[in-house]
Amino acid sequence: MATLQCRVVSAREELYSGEISMLIATGTEGEIGVLPGHTPLITLLKPGAMRVQTPNGEEEVIYVSGGVLEVQPKMVTVLADTAMRADNLDESKIVEARKKAEQMLVNQSDTVQTNAALASLAESVGQLQTIRKYKNRA
Repeated sequence: MATLQCRVVSAREELYSGEISMLIATGTEGEIGVLPGHTPLITLLKPGAMRVQTPNGEEEVIYVSGGVLEVQPKMVTVLADTAMRADNLDESKIVEARKKAEQMLVNQSDTVQTNAALASLAESVGQLQTIRKYKNRA
């Protein structure tokens, strides 16, 4: 079975390093799947779940809040703004953050507040989607 090397790194830590058979992430233009032999590319990532499948068929789900995905002939690198394993996400905290962001949108008074609220809302939605994908996998 053909494989690629993969590194998933956030500003705080390296979350994954090793061989993979497939990676699925959410780019700015939609979902992207990376298999061995993929054409080299660089794309921006949107907040959401990223799935890493190992050569033995195990799958790891990682939440990324955005960042960059780079595909080279034998290496995939994800440089994420923030990244967490799906099993480390706290659904109750995320739901609370989403409510707070929605409230900020209702009470916004300037563009800066609106942008901050929209960014916070996008992050909480991405985290909730990641949790759902993780729970469906388990």
